[in-house]
Amino acid sequence: MDNPKCGQPIGVFDSGIGGISVLKELYKIMPGEHYIYFGDSQNAPYGTRPLEEIRRLTIANVEFLLKQGAKGIVVACNTATSAAVRILRGMYPDVPLVGIEPAIKPAALQPGHPTILVMATPMTIQGKKYRNLMANYEAQADIIGLPCPGLVEFVESGNTDGDDLRAFLERLLEPYAGKIDSIVLGCTHYPFVRGLIQEIAGAQVRIFDGGNGTAREMRRRLKEAGLLSKDAGCGSVTFENSLAKEEEIELSKTLFQKNLC
Repeated sequence: MDNPKCGQPIGVFDSGIGGISVLKELYKIMPGEHYIYFGDSQNAPYGTRPLEEIRRLTIANVEFLLKQGAKGIVVACNTATSAAVRILRGMYPDVPLVGIEPAIKPAALQPGHPTILVMATPMTIQGKKYRNLMANYEAQADIIGLPCPGLVEFVESGNTDGDDLRAFLERLLEPYAGKIDSIVLGCTHYPFVRGLIQEIAGAQVRIFDGGNGTAREMRRRLKEAGLLSKDAGCGSVTFENSLAKEEEIELSKTLFQKNLC
């Protein structure tokens, strides 16, 4: 899928391979673009690290993508967005730069004052950005934050449907059985285990994630800046990872191709 002759890429960054769930949404709505995806799996997960360390790592990795010629940046990590996107926008005011946040808004706007479970990393749940977002919709819904330490590691290892993962999710979700209307996947790794979460939570529970909204916002900003690709047949994806292991790149490609269409 690589095409080095394509124009300037859109840089997509995540603390590991989870942001590939957002990359897929970007590719679906802008298939003519070139993308460079950088996963910092060497330092994953970010969600259990101190705030200043998350900021330092995020800024360094965004700068790496800009040095590769990225015309826009998607921070496809809820934790990194919460920790550093405001700072990055101050550093690079002329670069279209989009973060991701838990999809609380569409979940909260369901009829009947729904009860929402937000699954996220501990750092996202503790962050000011999440608390402000939750406060905006507390009148429309009951919102419960559920820190999920350990879930990122399953996805990073390529385990998206194993028995041990099922047992882990069952333990997490058991206290909320029959008590929630929807689940918000507040980490970009979690959509890769969406099927298991849906199965355990039940068909009556709606599941939301922020990938598509982030992709649409990136397209809007690129169009506004006159940076959208005009060659509809030029799209390509390049994967890089801080672990610099071939198996990590192969896992990235596999997750990207899975259910792409």
